[in-house]
Amino acid sequence: MKFRRRREGFTDYRQRHKLITQDKNKYGSPKYRLVVRITNRYVICQIIMAEITGDKVLCAATSKELAKHGLKVGLKNFSAAYCTGLLLARRLLKKLNLHEVYNGQEEPTGEVITCTSEVNGRTYYVDKLDKDGEGNKPFRAILDVGIKNTTTGARIFAAMKGASDGGIDIPHSHKRFPGYSRDTKTFDAASMKNRIMGEHVADYMREMEEDDEENYKKHFKLYLDEDLDADGLEDLYEKVHQSIREDPEREAVEKYVPTKEGKKTVKKSAAQRKADAAAKKASFQNAGDEDEEAEEEDE
Repeated sequence: MKFRRRREGFTDYRQRHKLITQDKNKYGSPKYRLVVRITNRYVICQIIMAEITGDKVLCAATSKELAKHGLKVGLKNFSAAYCTGLLLARRLLKKLNLHEVYNGQEEPTGEVITCTSEVNGRTYYVDKLDKDGEGNKPFRAILDVGIKNTTTGARIFAAMKGASDGGIDIPHSHKRFPGYSRDTKTFDAASMKNRIMGEHVADYMREMEEDDEENYKKHFKLYLDEDLDADGLEDLYEKVHQSIREDPEREAVEKYVPTKEGKKTVKKSAAQRKADAAAKKASFQNAGDEDEEAEEEDE
């Protein structure tokens, strides 16, 4: 019988084996994966390494945290996925004290970043290397898409692009970015940049406002409640990118302390349960006797 997650269609074990198997000459160093998952409401990005006891999450970020940086609506679209990947990268590099060395692409251009110099025949997908490869090398991770279809323009690649622009070394190409034409083998970086800055959402807002203003107010109600229109989206995402780079740390969350009402009671013994049942029966019998006496007095 196959594994449960294989039967349920959650895990491709052949793909997972390739992603977590490290070369023998790496001497036990872990192999990191950039895991991107998109739910009905949010985008989740994690840096995970596999151990014998199970997977261990080194760092994580979700689009729900973007509210701290000024983005409160549209938390699962292409632009939000890019912001989530950027947030993960800056948070991870700050945790590893590499945030000052590897700044990534401070202003998104849509182009694929590669290092100008190769070290030992290896291509690095960062803008530079610390001390030409003699110092701290960039943090490398492999994209893990799970069972998601890798179609051109998918939001998974937006999160990967955000993490790459944030300074993480992720091997990739432009063939799955918006703007790539499979027929002409050409790539339009401006189209990718427009998606990152939310221009596709802005165009849809303008089109719907012209065609059906009533439907526009219903469809983009959350945007309008935040005083956002089509012309202000690009400025909003620029501020979000800048805020993420200034402070990528996670907000402190108060731990849940259970109250006395929510605390589990001690399990009763058999004698105690019998005594409680007898007391409850007696209370019901006494209540019935009182009702009968009241009826007799009325008669």
